[in-house]
Amino acid sequence: MPSPEKTPLIRVAVYARYSSDLQNPASIEDQVRICRAEVERRGCEVVAVYKDAAISGASTLRPGYQSMLQDARDGRFDVMVAESLDRLSRDQEDVAALYKRLSFAGIAIVTLDDGEITDMHVGLKGTMNAMQLKVIADKTRRGLRGRIEAGFSAGGISYGYDVVRKIGPDGMPVRGLRRINPDEAAVVVRIFEAYAAGRSGRRIAHDLNAEGIRAPGGRSWGASTISGNVARGTGILNNEAYLGMTVWNKHRWLKDPDTGRRVPRLNPVSQWVVKESPELRIVDPDL
Repeated sequence: MPSPEKTPLIRVAVYARYSSDLQNPASIEDQVRICRAEVERRGCEVVAVYKDAAISGASTLRPGYQSMLQDARDGRFDVMVAESLDRLSRDQEDVAALYKRLSFAGIAIVTLDDGEITDMHVGLKGTMNAMQLKVIADKTRRGLRGRIEAGFSAGGISYGYDVVRKIGPDGMPVRGLRRINPDEAAVVVRIFEAYAAGRSGRRIAHDLNAEGIRAPGGRSWGASTISGNVARGTGILNNEAYLGMTVWNKHRWLKDPDTGRRVPRLNPVSQWVVKESPELRIVDPDL
């Protein structure tokens, strides 16, 4: 009598993600470790691991996530395992789309928190994750506004300024402090004076490059670096920081439902938050 055939080993893929520097990068390895341990405990085999470090779950434009989708279409695994559903996505629509795609491919989604994901999980968990994402965004915005009101920078550093590194009384770094960089500030004033004298952004950029003066980020100067976009406040000539002003909440970011990319939208002036810091003024208001 022929011996019975062995049951085929279930091929399992593990997905892990952490969203920002507020979480330890080791979080990803911890997720993989506990997922792998559970998979092996059930007698299955991990055939692929997909990771996305410091990337928000609000977007599917993640290298690891996209690789996982491609391999799912190619039939490279039978089950997708993650620590929780929000590691895969916090966007309700994206969760539903992922569930639909993997179900069509005959692939089950299993999380350590909830077991095998069903239609009910997609509906309830997707809604909860979307709400949690909004809560996180609201808290982040409140924190950023607080920093602006206290005179700190809430974003990147502008050309003409240096980051001030300081340790607070609690032993933690104090972030968002700036001081004027004299050499770069002189270039900023020169740009404003040249523009006021009738030179175009393109001509100013040409002259600066000819003299070997380094642009922001160490790149070459270009017309857009000088003139930028008036509505978005980009470019040297449109940066209110040089007047000793920090302007926050000028834009809001919306997710394009077709591309998944975030795009800026200008907020009404009444919603802008302006903090004056005369000690950081580089350009005279009359100029």
